[in-house]
Amino acid sequence: MEFIRAEDIVSLSNPGVVSRQLLNPDNSESRRVTVTEVHLQPGASQPRHIHEASEQIWYATAGEGKLLLADGGEKDFRAGDVARFADGDVHGLRNDGEGEFVYISVTAPPIHFGYAYGSDKQ
Repeated sequence: MEFIRAEDIVSLSNPGVVSRQLLNPDNSESRRVTVTEVHLQPGASQPRHIHEASEQIWYATAGEGKLLLADGGEKDFRAGDVARFADGDVHGLRNDGEGEFVYISVTAPPIHFGYAYGSDKQ
């Protein structure tokens, strides 16, 4: 069994976005998944991107926004919705709601997300 205390969770941040690294290769012996809790302030976004060798599942827990898909496509994404992105699927997110948007992300196999954020332990 592993147990990770809240004070040991590292947060990575970009303007308007905080990604709490709940379970990742740096704080866990799991070699199968990365689990993050991502917070986007109103108007903030994560640009379209892909993960060549990892699948992601996003579960929205608060707020509403738009999934940013391939070829400029968009899809409403709000609390309670689940989205799955296969390896190589283009995806991103924009919070176009009035409040904070929060989602849980499960990535398999795991990814170190430090490349996409500035690190700021909180």
